[in-house]
Amino acid sequence: MGKKSLCLVISCALLAYFVYTPLPDNIEQPWRLRMTWAAMRVHVHLSGLLEILGFPPLVFLYLLEVPPTSDANVTVTDTLFNKVPVRVFEPKQKSSTMRRAVFYIHGGGWTTGDATCISYDRLGRQMADKLDAMVISTNYRLSPQYHFPTQLEDVYEALRWFLRKKVLAEYDVDPTRICIAGDSAGGNLAAAATQQILDDPEVKIKVKIQSLIYPALQALDMNLPSYRENAHMPILRKLDMVMFWSTYFTSDKALEEAMLANQHTPVESSHLFQFVNWSTLLLERFQKGHLYTNPIHGHSDLATKYPGLLDVRASPLLADDSRLQGLPLTHVLTCQYDVLRDDGLMYASRLRAAGVQVAHEHVEDGFHGILSLSRDFRAGQREFRKYLRWLEENL
Repeated sequence: MGKKSLCLVISCALLAYFVYTPLPDNIEQPWRLRMTWAAMRVHVHLSGLLEILGFPPLVFLYLLEVPPTSDANVTVTDTLFNKVPVRVFEPKQKSSTMRRAVFYIHGGGWTTGDATCISYDRLGRQMADKLDAMVISTNYRLSPQYHFPTQLEDVYEALRWFLRKKVLAEYDVDPTRICIAGDSAGGNLAAAATQQILDDPEVKIKVKIQSLIYPALQALDMNLPSYRENAHMPILRKLDMVMFWSTYFTSDKALEEAMLANQHTPVESSHLFQFVNWSTLLLERFQKGHLYTNPIHGHSDLATKYPGLLDVRASPLLADDSRLQGLPLTHVLTCQYDVLRDDGLMYASRLRAAGVQVAHEHVEDGFHGILSLSRDFRAGQREFRKYLRWLEENL
């Protein structure tokens, strides 16, 4: 075998090794998921290299951003809600009644993502068109440049601005038909903002529905069954989620290391684990024989340095029952092959116990990011259609 042939064989072997990822048997279009995951990893590696060379971090994401281009059905505009950038999707067809509205918060681990990214632009215009609804897709400042609670504060300021009678009237929105929604980190911010509204006397108009799509809801236990089972599963590995949580609070790598070892909470926080005890909050089929062990507590200095770690605004699952009782109809979407699966399952369980009406959609063959990738995966298209039908019926 010549040198060129040998190099070709080695290159192909290395490429196959990089692309191939073991996947569960019931994942539809497995090779498409593998290729998508490989492309995402290439992006991360190249962005890191370019950042070393002086380019902006995650520079390739800018290539995914699209301008506010209106089409035959939807008018798209970029504006500011109390200094927070938002993208507004408004149906062009005249309506005989006031429209419903969806206030949407993008995901991205609090470190990346944008309302102007092509996937969220597509999501916003489809929701506006199919639901005949106003869709407000909000941005927020990102880590690592900004840490908790900046992201929540940005989202909440935009939401408060939108929920004023004057603004709703300007957009011809029915104040009794408003949904706050978000996916992943956006689901976290949606849950936190919806809880915060309950205690805000200045917000007279409340949301009718909250919709949490594979949300991140707690930073206490990084050893849930879903974290164990899906530690290496695309599109979100355990290592990635721990990094996202840690970076949300600080750039101090000591917290990331402690979280990865699940030794980041002080003994004084023991009482909070009742709210995230999966042995009592998950159905048996999701526990699958996993053994619950009491948390190993770390040094209290991390929680002292970074109090957001134990803040209910960062981990909405830490809210006590009395706080949960006032929440509106809640839609929760979880995916079987997702490290965040059990966050959503436990929240749904706690909300039901508190008397909140819950609509839970569990995708048995789903993985993290399935709605954002709905254009590329049949399972995502199926779930997005179901999601739109639910909103149509309940909002």
